Amino acid sequence: MRWAAVSLALFLAGLAVQLPGGPAWLWWTLYLACYAAGGWEPGRAGLRALRDKTLDVDLLMVAAAIGAASIGQVTDGALLIVIFATSGALEALATARTEDSVRGLLDLAPETATRLGPDGDERTVAVTDLAVGDVVLVRPGERIGADGAVVAGASEVDQATITGEPMPVDKTSGDEVFAGTLNGTGSLRVRVDRRAEESVVARIARLVEQAATTKARTQLFVEKVEQRYSIGMVAATIAVFVIPLLWGQPVQESLLRAMTFMIVASPCAVVLATMPPLLAAVANAGRHGVLVKSAVVMEQLGATTQVAFDKTGTLTRGTPELAEIHTLPDSRFNADELLQVAAAAEHPSEHPLAAAIVRAARRRGLHLPEVDEFSAQPGRGVAARIAGHPADHFVQVGSPAALLPDADPESGAAAVVRTLQECGQTAVVVLCERRPVGVLGITDQLRPEAAPAVAALTKLTGTAPVLLTGDNVTAATRLANEVGISDIRAGLLPEDKVTAVRQLETAGQRVTVVGDGINDAPALAAAHTGIAMGGAGSDLTLQTADAVVVRDDLATIPAVIALSRRARRVVVANLVIAGSFITALVLWDLLGTLPLPLGVAGHEGSTVIVGLNGLRLLRAAAWPRGTTTARKETSA
Repeated sequence: MRWAAVSLALFLAGLAVQLPGGPAWLWWTLYLACYAAGGWEPGRAGLRALRDKTLDVDLLMVAAAIGAASIGQVTDGALLIVIFATSGALEALATARTEDSVRGLLDLAPETATRLGPDGDERTVAVTDLAVGDVVLVRPGERIGADGAVVAGASEVDQATITGEPMPVDKTSGDEVFAGTLNGTGSLRVRVDRRAEESVVARIARLVEQAATTKARTQLFVEKVEQRYSIGMVAATIAVFVIPLLWGQPVQESLLRAMTFMIVASPCAVVLATMPPLLAAVANAGRHGVLVKSAVVMEQLGATTQVAFDKTGTLTRGTPELAEIHTLPDSRFNADELLQVAAAAEHPSEHPLAAAIVRAARRRGLHLPEVDEFSAQPGRGVAARIAGHPADHFVQVGSPAALLPDADPESGAAAVVRTLQECGQTAVVVLCERRPVGVLGITDQLRPEAAPAVAALTKLTGTAPVLLTGDNVTAATRLANEVGISDIRAGLLPEDKVTAVRQLETAGQRVTVVGDGINDAPALAAAHTGIAMGGAGSDLTLQTADAVVVRDDLATIPAVIALSRRARRVVVANLVIAGSFITALVLWDLLGTLPLPLGVAGHEGSTVIVGLNGLRLLRAAAWPRGTTTARKETSA
């Protein structure tokens, strides 16, 4: 990065001296320094490639730049050096940051755990020293140190980093837990079922590394063309120099013809045919809230044939919200009163569902009375005495399993609970004086632009998106029906999502995965292209993804894919223009006598034309408007 920055600074300094007519020796010196700063590394890599009997395109660029300088066109050569030094530095930076994020992922699991001995004594040990069958103690607020099963205790565990579930999951004896997930308010004893290196979080890190290594070998279409073009150009330049010599042409004349050929045949216009349109599209997308990390990614986005969405935090906001209030027939409370007493009881609790109930009460402007004798039981709920309600003073709010253990499933509160759960909602039961008085339905809020975005992607790619989620089938099906997705794959762990993506790609699809959580990172890395939601995305997800939706606006996803397709069309048009100029100038040089100034003018003219054509994508009008309009209408 430092050498690329120095090269760019020297090039800009040279331009600043050259354009106003400054001393030639000074801008030549600055340009040559730019050559040295930006060209030594690709030049060295190219020489190493030659030793391996391959022709590196960067070496050809360095050779073309040197050839340009040798006949006085040092500015052209310096521009080539800057382009390739900058692109190589950005690729190295992206690789390094992904490696840092993978290391950060492994930090999710704690370094130590409390191991219990046969006699109950506690000992702090490194999680890498835990063996299968060990029992560890997990206190409230601690991260779980190993994959295993609960053998004693009860609590709620936030496992969104692994499964993507939006709400903490109640855990009791016999339930499975994962390393790196966060324990809630209760204490758990967990039997270790997997060693640290085989935990789910460790497997996620390995999947990301493997997928990123595989994807790094992908090349732009134009780079594949350049490999063959480079070999042909070198061979042709040598032939243009040697063959006339064999026919008795003077060395200086042959050399001039060969250098003219090298200039007019050099792939400057081909490089500019590719990079400016893609980089302009990257800049345009950035202005509209989508950070596309490279020109390679912008080119790949346009090849998408199917999109796979995560559920929680992607199609939904990832925050629990109160959706329904059901008062029972024999309850003395109306809806607002039921919400008021439930929120008052939940107010001292730190549980996410409690926060959702309190937020709903405050949105309605309800006053929350003081509470006494507050108590919380992990995995069950809360209880409190509500001041100012002497007749109905003892209120309990919690899970149906804890508060309605023996209820008739066909009547009263149990029937309401079943109905809510069948709709994919989380049911919270409210008891007053130990009698059911109402049920609250809590759900993850759907993003308003989700359905229009799904419809736009279906139209754009010709294939309906697929839903990949770690959430349960009921919740996934309910949401999929709302947004118009029929292919639903629920209950997936991170490696299952990778398997699903590979199955789709084996069937011939080029899949773009959209997600936000750490559990989505392996699928993002394995997919043809990965897009992360930037608002609440984890560090690993943001680094693994090829693009980031900074403002969490799903409507920008079909828009950026459409922009990529337009950029690809401009690239093809530019390649035709550049190829036509090169062909005409080369034939003129070979079959006639092409004056060097005219050859340089033709070469520069083609470069300017394709550059300006690509920069058209910087205009605001180049950004597709259809999905943005749909989102505004939906929001309205």
